[in-house]
Amino acid sequence: MSESPARQRPLLPLWAALLAAALSAFLMNLAYPETAIWVLAFPATALLLVALIGRRAGGALLVGLVYGIVLFGFLVSFTSRYLGPIPWAALSVVEGGLTAVALILTALAYRWMPRAFPGTAGRLVGLPLMVAALWVGREVFVGSFPYGGFPWARIGMSQAESPLAPLSSWFGVSGLGFLMVLLVAVLIEVVRLRAWRSPLRLLVPAALVLVLFFTPLFPTTDAGSMRIAAVQGNGPTGYFDEREPFSVIDAQTAATTPLYGEDVDLLVWPEGSLDTDPFQNEALARRMTLITTRIGAPLLANAATGRNERYFNTSMLWTDAGGATHLHDKRHPVPFGEYVPDRAFFNALAPDLIGLIQREYTPGENPPVVDVDGVPVGLAICFDVIYDDVITEGVNAGAQVLVFQTNNADFRGTDENLQQLAFARMRAIETGRSVVNISTVGTSQIIRPDGSTVTSLDAGEAGAMLEDVELRTGLTAGVVLGPWVQQILVWGGLIALLIAWWRSTRRRDEQV
Repeated sequence: MSESPARQRPLLPLWAALLAAALSAFLMNLAYPETAIWVLAFPATALLLVALIGRRAGGALLVGLVYGIVLFGFLVSFTSRYLGPIPWAALSVVEGGLTAVALILTALAYRWMPRAFPGTAGRLVGLPLMVAALWVGREVFVGSFPYGGFPWARIGMSQAESPLAPLSSWFGVSGLGFLMVLLVAVLIEVVRLRAWRSPLRLLVPAALVLVLFFTPLFPTTDAGSMRIAAVQGNGPTGYFDEREPFSVIDAQTAATTPLYGEDVDLLVWPEGSLDTDPFQNEALARRMTLITTRIGAPLLANAATGRNERYFNTSMLWTDAGGATHLHDKRHPVPFGEYVPDRAFFNALAPDLIGLIQREYTPGENPPVVDVDGVPVGLAICFDVIYDDVITEGVNAGAQVLVFQTNNADFRGTDENLQQLAFARMRAIETGRSVVNISTVGTSQIIRPDGSTVTSLDAGEAGAMLEDVELRTGLTAGVVLGPWVQQILVWGGLIALLIAWWRSTRRRDEQV
C-alpha cells in the first residue's frame, strides 16, 4: 500500500536503512573488478534508494555516510598496500562524506516530488528521472572536488563486462549510469504503486529494459591498422622498490629484445618505464635511441621530467634520430601521490607520510596526442583514464587509437590494476577506439573497439604484446553528446529539484 504524499514516512527505520546502505555498498563493490559481477550494481542501487526514501536531511546524511565510507573503503583498499591504513581511511572518509552530502538531495527529491506531482506520471516518470539525474550530479561532484576530484566509483564504469556497455558509445559513461539508475528508480515506484495491476504502467520499465540490453555499438569507420608492440618489463618501478642504476630500463629492454627483427610501427613502454629524465641523462638517451634503431620504430616511453624548475609526469615519442618529437604531460597528477596540495597544513597533520612525497608534479597543458607517421595516437597516463576531458580531447583531436600507460607497481597484489583495466575497456567502447593498456607490472591488454580482448599479459610477468591494432575514425555520440548529456543531467536535476520544492511548498500551504 503506497503512502500518502502528504504524510510520507521512511520506508525503513533508521537502523534498517543503515544496514541496507552498508549492504548496498558491499554489493556495489562486487560489481567492480576483481569480482566484476556487474548485475549487482542494480540491487545495490535499489537498496540505497530504498534506504533514502522518506528520510530527512539528517537521516539521509547518516545513510550516505555509511554507504560512501563502506563503498570507498572496499573499492580503494589498494591504497593501504604500502602506506598503511591512514591514507586509505582518509580517502574513504573524504569521498564517503562528499557522497553523503550529495545524497541528501536524493532524499529531498523523494520527499518533495510526490507532493509536487502526485499523479502517476509524476511518480513513475518524473521522480525516477530526477533521482537518476541527481545520481549523475553526485558522481560529477565527487569526481570534481576537492583537488580535481576522484571519479573512480562511477556506476557506469562497473559495466565493462556487461551487455549494457555499448550504451556508453551513445550517451557516455554518465549517460549509461543515468539509464541504469533510472530503471531501478522506476521499478521501485512500480512496486510502491503496485503498478503491475495496470499493464500500461509497465511500458516505461519495459522500454528501458529494451534500451539497456539491446542497444548496439555506435558505428565508427575502419581506418586500417597499426602494428603496435607493448612491453611489460616487470621491473622495480614501485615507490619503495630497491633498484640499481638503469635497472628499470634494463628490465624493459630485456622484455623488448625478442621483438627485434619484427615488423613494428610503434613500440610502447608503460608509465615509469625510464629510470630518470632522458633529457638530463645522456647515457639513458643513447640507450633509448639504440632501442628505437634496433626495433625500427619510434618508442613511446614515460619518465619524470624537469623543465623550467617544474616537474612533470611525461610521455615522450622517441625516434632513432636521438630525441623526442612529441611530449605529453599528465593532465591530472594524483593529490597526495604525485603532489601535496596545501602542503604546510597536511604536513602538520602527518609529517612522516607527507615527507615521503618530495616532488611536486605540475599538471600538463599539452595535448594528449602524438603523431606516429601521420596517425594520431591518443594518450592517457595512469589515473588520467578516469577523467573524461583527457579522453574526449584526444579523440576530438583525431586519435585513431588510444594508448594508456600506467605503473601499478605500488598496488601489487590488489585489484587496482583490474579496476583500471576495466575503465580502459569502457573507454574503448565509449570512443569506438582500440586501446593499448600497458602496465609496468600488469595486467596489460590490447582491447578492440567493442571492448573484447585481443591479447594480454598477466600481472607479475615480463613480456611483450605485438598485434595489428585496428584504427578507427569518426566520433561516437558518446564522445560528441556525452559531455552535453552530463551537463544537462547535472543542472536539469538541480533545477527540477528546486521546482519540486517550490511546488510542494505551495501545495502544502494551499492545503493548510
